[in-house]
Amino acid sequence: MTDASTGPIAAEITARLTAALAPSHLEVINESALHRGHAGDDGSGESHFRVLVESPAFAGRSRVERQRLVNRALAALLADHVHALAIRATAPGEPA
Repeated sequence: MTDASTGPIAAEITARLTAALAPSHLEVINESALHRGHAGDDGSGESHFRVLVESPAFAGRSRVERQRLVNRALAALLADHVHALAIRATAPGEPA
């Protein structure tokens, strides 16, 4: 089961990506329940996420460059709170 999350970590992911990338579309999906009891599950219920982000900042950039932009925006969270992050980053007009 996945949740469109509204917990504090999900809210912080949303805020940081919004500030850094001005996305035209952003979904932060909490997939932590799928990993309960596995490595990286800290019991908080907010350790594993998937982000679907569309931003003009990604236009003309490779998949790796796009992921680096997302990772840079979330660096502190990735270091201290988020165990796993799946990223789907597209520019406007690209298929999702």
